[in-house]
Amino acid sequence: MPIEAVIFDMDGVLVDSEVYWDKARVEFAGDRGKAWTDEFQRLAMGRSTVGWARVMQDKLALDESTDAIIAEMKARVIALYETRMPTRPGALESVALMNEHFRVGLASGSPTEIIKAVLRITGLDQIFEVMIYGDEVPRGKPAPDIYFEALKQLAVSPAVSLGIEDSANGLRSLKAAGMAAVAAPSPDFPLPEEALKLADAHISSLEQFNLELIRQIERQRNA
Repeated sequence: MPIEAVIFDMDGVLVDSEVYWDKARVEFAGDRGKAWTDEFQRLAMGRSTVGWARVMQDKLALDESTDAIIAEMKARVIALYETRMPTRPGALESVALMNEHFRVGLASGSPTEIIKAVLRITGLDQIFEVMIYGDEVPRGKPAPDIYFEALKQLAVSPAVSLGIEDSANGLRSLKAAGMAAVAAPSPDFPLPEEALKLADAHISSLEQFNLELIRQIERQRNA
């Protein structure tokens, strides 16, 4: 069956924001005399707001509430965005191209305020047909809830839908939803082989996310 809808993750896919999140967490931990590691960052990537806050709370052995952690992290990351919006090469062009041929949506586990800031600054809020925020669903990625909600609002089935993700948790979410999956990891956070195996295709740049790739995935799934 031909693909009818394409749903994008945001952090790490459209904007190379994992570097900002990592920087903010390193500084957050450093201000408390603690260390934030690459291992901790990978555990936090792709999770819901409450999910990554709990990872920080646990791995940094914090007495602070998740609400306090979330509030400070939001402020730190938005401040970095206001300085420079790190869109990935080809990201905005890729969304525009997909919008010409498919239904397009966004399914991001980031805090709502951060998503809205990114969409406003980039103008993507004028393109996406539906925008689902992680704060709006009961369970964050790797659970499929956020994609189920996007599919519901687009009124399309998983069998004719494709998602693009940069994290292992995001790919698990797509596969749990029954969708085709493209892995597009940030160069600074490559995916392990076991995560790449979940994807129908693997690209290193959004400039490679084009119609030919979609048709190739369709042929693979219909074989």
